[in-house]
Amino acid sequence: MDTEMISSIAMGIALSACCGFRVFVPMLGASVAAYLHWFNLPVDMQWMAGLPALICFATAAVLEMAAYYIPFVDNLLDTIATPLAVAAGTVLAASFLPIAEFSPIVKWVLALVSGGAAAGTVQSGTGLLRLFSSKTTAGAGNAVVATGENVAAVGGTALAFVIPVVIAVLMLLLIGWIVKKGVGRIK
Repeated sequence: MDTEMISSIAMGIALSACCGFRVFVPMLGASVAAYLHWFNLPVDMQWMAGLPALICFATAAVLEMAAYYIPFVDNLLDTIATPLAVAAGTVLAASFLPIAEFSPIVKWVLALVSGGAAAGTVQSGTGLLRLFSSKTTAGAGNAVVATGENVAAVGGTALAFVIPVVIAVLMLLLIGWIVKKGVGRIK
């Protein structure tokens, strides 16, 4: 496996996991990178490099980031953000997986297992954190949580293009921690 392939896989995992913080920020990052030709997307994902996609993702990212500052609306957003994060994580993973020689079904299954699961796990963890914040602070602490998530989404997305392997490892450690805490709660 060459370094370019490892970098692409790490980038896909890192961006997918960032979808768990904010669904549209990593999509916007991938769209900007493709639009500016910093990264070449597969032929079936070239729509993300177009100006219409860039404008849609930018608008959605700004609205999503702002909406999470409204107490209790943020909790409602989590109900739709979880399946959207899984879908966005799957699309991003499929966009960055360098497996053109495999059939499309294999590509999408791998994307769902790697990217969708990463995004869904992080989104579940942040949703539970926000629910805990809403319960303990009557929603007053949710702005702090939203700010942290926004910073993680923007920072993680930007750094995924600069140091993809490091960010992917950090995201995998976060996912492991979320899973460990979740399993610990069940016992």
